Amino acid sequence: MIKRDIVDSIIEHLDEKEITVIVGPRQVGKTTILDQIERYLLEKKGINPSNIFRFNLDLVRDLTFFQDQGDVISFIKSRKKESEVMYFFIDEVQRLENAGVFIKGIYDLNLGVKFVLTGSSSLEIKSKVHEALTGRKKVFQVMPLSANEYLRYVDKDLFEVVEKGEDLIEYDAERLIRILSEFVVFGGYPRVVVEQSSEKKSSILEELYTSYLEKDILGFLKVRNIMAFNKLVSLLAIQAGSLLNVSQLAGEVGLQVKTVEQYLNDLVNTFVISLVPPFFTNRKKELIKTPKVYFIDTGLRNFALGRFENLERRDDKGALFENAVASELLKIIKAPTTLHYWRTLQKAELDFVVRSGDGKLTSIEVKAKRLKEISLSRSYYSFLAKYRPQKALLVNYDLRKEAKVKDYSLKACLVFDLQSEITNYFSPN
Repeated sequence: MIKRDIVDSIIEHLDEKEITVIVGPRQVGKTTILDQIERYLLEKKGINPSNIFRFNLDLVRDLTFFQDQGDVISFIKSRKKESEVMYFFIDEVQRLENAGVFIKGIYDLNLGVKFVLTGSSSLEIKSKVHEALTGRKKVFQVMPLSANEYLRYVDKDLFEVVEKGEDLIEYDAERLIRILSEFVVFGGYPRVVVEQSSEKKSSILEELYTSYLEKDILGFLKVRNIMAFNKLVSLLAIQAGSLLNVSQLAGEVGLQVKTVEQYLNDLVNTFVISLVPPFFTNRKKELIKTPKVYFIDTGLRNFALGRFENLERRDDKGALFENAVASELLKIIKAPTTLHYWRTLQKAELDFVVRSGDGKLTSIEVKAKRLKEISLSRSYYSFLAKYRPQKALLVNYDLRKEAKVKDYSLKACLVFDLQSEITNYFSPN
């Protein structure tokens, strides 16, 4: 079973009265995490199996059970043992009409029930769960596998080498780059990761996307012009890492600007893309300036393009590797820390800037290649001179080295190093 880093934090929260809410894309492993939590309760905590109830609201039978709040309350009271906690695991809770109000009513009765909820659409979760459960929940976001989770699963020995922060010998570097290419090309969805053949991986990505269209886009969001929606996704895949021009997209797709904006919002709230704003010291400007678009999972991005060539044989390897770094950062960063790009009117650019709530900065330039030495681009030098970030990184395939360049300290690192490099400086307050 793939070890997910977030599971330990979720397990710690089981002892809290608060409702545990697990959100993330479809088929990202939320149900598997529920399996792991249940196993922990049974094997480590010694919870009686009769006190654990599992519901999947994608199933008509389970959804029907939750149609009457009074019936659910009666069910709990008839089975609740006075001194013991009852656990209710509810998968795909957004399927329940007025889910937040429904669960809140039961929670406020203090019946001794620990609720663990999962949901696949942040749009639905926000509208149906978050507001009603204010002050009564903690949310855990589960995304496709991070680079570290992926490496630990596919090659534990190499993962341990990387974790120690040691220089890679030639053999390790070659092996790591092969693994990196596989991860960047096919992404981190668990069902994709566990498959061996490229054909099977691409087939599962197609199945994942089709399920997403049927359940989220057609089912919940009621998008009817599915051909235009698909064309928009393909265009966004081509433009990943580029400035988002909504008017141009609307013209190419043949839709009104307002409709394209709604589709973009849907894609963001169903965990397909993220819109990264520019970096300014004037916060108001960030709300009106053009964002860049990135896919949360590079496998889905490549599926939208119909391209699964090896990373090094691609003419878009720069954009693809940049998207992989963006995806990794988006998985790592937690509010109030934010992710940005930097660009001036004179066209000086920097790929990413990470800013914490207290103003700490990390600057990141991405190089889709092997490096022998650290070098500083003119744009990067301009950013360092103007903003003097606390940390400056150069993400590449295999070089791990620190150096002084023009009086500035730079650190070359791997995608697999980002989690430690960022969390050391930007842990949530």
